[in-house]
Amino acid sequence: MQSDLASLRNIGIMAHIDAGKTTLTERILFYTGVSHAMGEVHSGSAVMDWMVQERERGITITSAATTCFWRDHRINIIDTPGHVDFTIEVERSLRVLDGAIAVLTAVEGVQPQSETVWKQAERYRVPRIAFINKMDRVGANFDAAVESMRTRLGANPVAFQLPIGEEDRFVGIIDLVRMVALYFDDSAHGVTYREAPIPEDLQLEAEEARERLLDAVATEDEVVLEAFLEGKAIPEDRLKLAARKCVNAGICVPVFCGSAFKNKGVQPLMDAVIDYLPSPLDVPPLEGRDPEHEARTLLRRPAEDEPFCALAFKIQTDPFVGTLTYLRVYSGRLEAGSVALNPRTGKRERIGRLLQMHANKRDDIAVATAGNIVAAAGLRQVATGDTLCDQKHPIVLERMTFPEPVIWMAIEPMTKADEDKLTAALGKLMDEDPTFQVKVDKESGQTVIAGMGELHLEIMCDRLDREFKVQCQVGRPQVAYRETVSARGEAEGLFQRQTGGRGQYGHVRLLVEPNETGAGCTFVDGVVGGAIPKEFIKPAMDGAREALDRGQLAGFPMVDVKCTLVGGSFHEVDSSDIAFRVAGSMAVQEAVRAAAPILLEPIMKVEISVPEDYTGAVIGDLSGRRGAVNRMEAQLGAQVIGADVPLSSMFGYATVLRSATQGRASFTMQFDRYAEVPAAVSQEIVARLRGY
Repeated sequence: MQSDLASLRNIGIMAHIDAGKTTLTERILFYTGVSHAMGEVHSGSAVMDWMVQERERGITITSAATTCFWRDHRINIIDTPGHVDFTIEVERSLRVLDGAIAVLTAVEGVQPQSETVWKQAERYRVPRIAFINKMDRVGANFDAAVESMRTRLGANPVAFQLPIGEEDRFVGIIDLVRMVALYFDDSAHGVTYREAPIPEDLQLEAEEARERLLDAVATEDEVVLEAFLEGKAIPEDRLKLAARKCVNAGICVPVFCGSAFKNKGVQPLMDAVIDYLPSPLDVPPLEGRDPEHEARTLLRRPAEDEPFCALAFKIQTDPFVGTLTYLRVYSGRLEAGSVALNPRTGKRERIGRLLQMHANKRDDIAVATAGNIVAAAGLRQVATGDTLCDQKHPIVLERMTFPEPVIWMAIEPMTKADEDKLTAALGKLMDEDPTFQVKVDKESGQTVIAGMGELHLEIMCDRLDREFKVQCQVGRPQVAYRETVSARGEAEGLFQRQTGGRGQYGHVRLLVEPNETGAGCTFVDGVVGGAIPKEFIKPAMDGAREALDRGQLAGFPMVDVKCTLVGGSFHEVDSSDIAFRVAGSMAVQEAVRAAAPILLEPIMKVEISVPEDYTGAVIGDLSGRRGAVNRMEAQLGAQVIGADVPLSSMFGYATVLRSATQGRASFTMQFDRYAEVPAAVSQEIVARLRGY
């Protein structure tokens, strides 16, 4: 079992959109013998982009898992999307992976979504290696791409390879560990490559780069450090061991290069996965907590003799199997037909089938052991982030956090007969994607769907039509505003009814004030002297919490508000839970009105690449959209403009930008934060939403 785990790698491939993740994965599958033809994104034949929408649009929408073998090692690979609207797929994949390949392009270097996925990997402490792709492209610059990792990611990149030539002169790579040049055979799809001495004109550069490599990794290994200081030869296996320690400790990020599309540099990258990224044995024991005693920490080692423990990190609706639940098994073993406990629900779940996934294809397996990633069929009440464990040894693993949707729109079925089908389909999509939310507007009765962007909702509507055969009408996309308070406000809520017999009485005095940004809504019991009996404190706070779901300005949820229950009164006979719940709700509404409520809007981080001739026009347009330009840098005869712009002014921006620059500019956009709406704009929005 230990030797099996030592030869196992669970890795993800992450990057900005169009950096070449899926192309790289296709080459890996070809060279490892999993597929017998190279799939291409642009022709819609990529194995990992199996959804109809992915093949039509040439983008990855959902993370796809597969398994391959290289140098007698088993590698489980998850290919993740690069588009910011589907960042949840990256988030939940990184939560269960042991290592990752960060793909950057040699032309653009670090891009906005590169930063996002890098931060996600930092949060889960996932060791990474970097692959500078597209070395054959016009404008490729290996050194600039590496430097962008240092400046924009705050990383410590260390070149383990150097390119031989750039752009159309890119012919091979220099391996700085073995100090040899590698040239790939174009006629055989890069399957074979030859080793040769390093070209003379690059010898000095290679020696200097190797010095930097040794200097970076020597600190983790005394033998390497001693040999380095004394100028002695360092054994290759010892150097790789020292580098592996550095990667796992997060001290440095090895950088490799190549061109996945031109079949150059992929096999050495696979060797690097084996040599430098961790196996399940290299990862510290997993921490969880006892569901019955939350303060008690439990540990699970990646061993078959440990109690079973797994994390459900993805739910997927399959037309043939039903609901598939993707599991990362952290300890013990799981057999098809066995029963596991879900501590969140307290229910037992029977494992109908266990499947080894290869994109959308699957193979039945009898057992899944520690360290592996599998899919289970037949689970009924399991959600993304749930723990499955041994019934006799319950444990709860840390749940994942998901970003709140920033955009919404109304949706309704085309025919009355499709109403039930729509409800069922939306429920399944919501189970699959925690960033996709569905609710019914209490006032209008409309069904509202919310997501991370226009593309996100567009894909969901497309899936309703194609997969679930439900045709729908949708409204215009709307911004998901939030509300908060900007001052302190105190108010009373008195609920009193007398209708003969026993009446209702609840009286609450409550203070609201701004909370720290990002802290959410908190509730504090500040009642002294028994003004309100203990049994009525919770109902009063529950009423306050419900009232904050609908703000007093325009009915949007309130955030970052601190509520303190400071007093009130009760009646020995007439007071009840429901009376105090209503009183708490009334008090919050009055207090919020007195606390200068303000409207918050989502601010997007926008990056635009535009030819220099059009820079002025683009900046002027951004100013008209209430945008704030915060960065400009030259790149290949173009200007890269970074700006913070309200989401409300970015609808339809792609069309405007294309027409203003004759189709020569491109942009990316991702959610950054919520910020206060200027007073004049806020009044206009509130008036429009209230129908004034």
